[in-house]
Amino acid sequence: MRIQVVCCHPLTDSFDHALFRTAVETLEGNGHEVVATDLYREHFQPAMTERERRTYMGNDYDDSAVASYVQTLRTVDGLILCFPHWWFSMPAMLKGWVDRVWGPGTAFLYDEKDGHLRPNLHNIRLFGVVTSYGSPWWVVHLFAGNAGHKVLMRGMKPLCARDAHSFYLAHYGMDASTPESRKAFLERVKRRIARI
Repeated sequence: MRIQVVCCHPLTDSFDHALFRTAVETLEGNGHEVVATDLYREHFQPAMTERERRTYMGNDYDDSAVASYVQTLRTVDGLILCFPHWWFSMPAMLKGWVDRVWGPGTAFLYDEKDGHLRPNLHNIRLFGVVTSYGSPWWVVHLFAGNAGHKVLMRGMKPLCARDAHSFYLAHYGMDASTPESRKAFLERVKRRIARI
């Protein structure tokens, strides 16, 4: 498979960056073609431009400023996102990548009859998330309602192939994590990705 692994963390010595490297190395070790996308190292500009916003509400969306990212998204078989949840959501740079790259004509099409969205990423047969939360599980799920998970698995995944496989791996309680808990999660990520 040709799989894009997108990393969004400003620090290369962070745990999330280690998760990214683990994902890339495991996939490559199993013979997959990997498109490693490190948004911070690539200086991705997350803010939508005026031209992009003016053309967004139709299938003629001007994605020329992010054309290489759009081309990758249109041609991969799988996508894995590696990032931390900050304030129960994805970092601003990753949100900007979604806003600008997952646009009309790529991630979805506006139906000409009534304007509803039709999924368009039929090429993506694998949708994976490897993430971390500073808060413990109960705060994320019971107190905050796990909004980040809903955006990813109810908002983005349905735009992929109808039969796309998915996984969501999260390390909770990072603010109180230990070397042992981080090592165990890295091994869990490695085992799951090795099954692809």
